[in-house]
Amino acid sequence: MASLERNNKILLDLVRQPGNNLCADCGAPDPDWASYTLGIFVCLNCSGMHRNLPDVSKVKSIRLDLWEDSLVQFMRERGNFAAKAIFEKCVPAFFYQPRQKDCTVLKDQWIHAKYERREFTGENNDLHQVYSSDSFETTLWKKGKDNKQFLKRIFVLSQKDFTLRYFIKEDSKVPKVIISMKDLNAVFQPEKVGHTNGLQISYLQDKRSRNLFVYHENGQVVVSLFNAIRATRLAYLQKKHPTLQDNDLIPQLTRHCLKEGYMEKTGPTQREPFKKRWFTLCSMDRKLLYFKTPLDATELGAVFIGSESHSYSVSENNGKSSRGGRWHCGITLQTPFREFLFMCEQEQEQREWLEALRKVISQPMTPEDYANEAILSRGK
Repeated sequence: MASLERNNKILLDLVRQPGNNLCADCGAPDPDWASYTLGIFVCLNCSGMHRNLPDVSKVKSIRLDLWEDSLVQFMRERGNFAAKAIFEKCVPAFFYQPRQKDCTVLKDQWIHAKYERREFTGENNDLHQVYSSDSFETTLWKKGKDNKQFLKRIFVLSQKDFTLRYFIKEDSKVPKVIISMKDLNAVFQPEKVGHTNGLQISYLQDKRSRNLFVYHENGQVVVSLFNAIRATRLAYLQKKHPTLQDNDLIPQLTRHCLKEGYMEKTGPTQREPFKKRWFTLCSMDRKLLYFKTPLDATELGAVFIGSESHSYSVSENNGKSSRGGRWHCGITLQTPFREFLFMCEQEQEQREWLEALRKVISQPMTPEDYANEAILSRGK
C-alpha cells in the first residue's frame, strides 16, 4: 500500500509539471491518464482513443490504477515534452493539430498518425507527399442540393492549378463544379452532416456562399483530404503572398465558424414578419451568413460586420415585436447602411451572439475587408 500511495503521489507531481499538465494530444488541461508505453499524460477522451492502439499504447489512470516502480520511472524519464520531440519532430506546417474542442475524427487520426503510422518522427517523410502531391483523388458521399440523399461523387484536388473539382460519374470528362483555393474553406461538421466523419466545404459562386456536405466512411481518408486541402491552400497563399511567412498564413488555411445557430430576422424596413433563419458568423471574413436550414447549399443573404471605428455596433434589444416573431430576446446590429434586428429564443443564445458579434466588431479591418464591405453594400 505504501508503494501504491508513493507512486501515485509521484505521478500526481509529474502531471503538474509544465508540458505534462496539458494532454499530449489535444491540449486539454489536467490530464489524469497516461500511456505507460509512450510515456505521455493524456485526458480521458484521448485515453479512449489510445485503447484502440493496443500494440502501440497502453493506458492507466494516474489516480486509480496500480503503478509498478519501473513504469513510474519511465514516466519520469519521458513525459510530454520529450515524447513531443520524438513523435512531433517533423509535423508539416499545414497539418492540422487538433485541440480539446475539435471533433473525434480529427483527434483520433492525429493519434494514429503520430504513434501508429509514425508520420512525424522523420522515419516516414514520404507519407507527407500524400498531402502535398500534385493531385489527390477520392470518392465521397455528397448530400444532394435539393434533397437529403447522399450520393457518391469523385473529388479531385489539384495543387497544379489550386482547384478542387468534383464529378458526377467516374467516367465524367467535365466536372460538375470547379472550386478555386482562393475561396475554399473546409471544416468538420459531424453533427450538422449527421456523420462522425462529416465535412463541410464552402466556397463562393457568383459572389454567394455555397456549401457542400460530404463524408467518407474511413476517418483516415477524410482527414487526409482535409490536410491535403490545407496543404494546397498554403501553397496557394505562398504564391499569392510571397513576402509573408508561413506563421502568417497558417491561420488562414481553415476558417472556423465563430458562432452559428437559429435566429429570427425581419426585412429591411422592419415591418415584415420575422422569419426563422440559420446564421453562421466567421470572424476571418467578417460575414454573417443566413440560410433557411443548416444544410442549405446556398446562402439566402449575407451581412458584412465592420469595425467599431467604421460605425458598426451591436446592442441588446428585449422589446417585444408584434410582427409574428415567437422569440423576444432581441439583438440590434447597426451598420453604416442599415439597421438589422434579430430575435433569439433564449437569453443564453442572445448573450452568445452579442459576444461573437462584438468580438468581430472589435477587430480592425484589413484592405481585403474593405473590398468585401463594398461588394456586399452594393448588393443591399
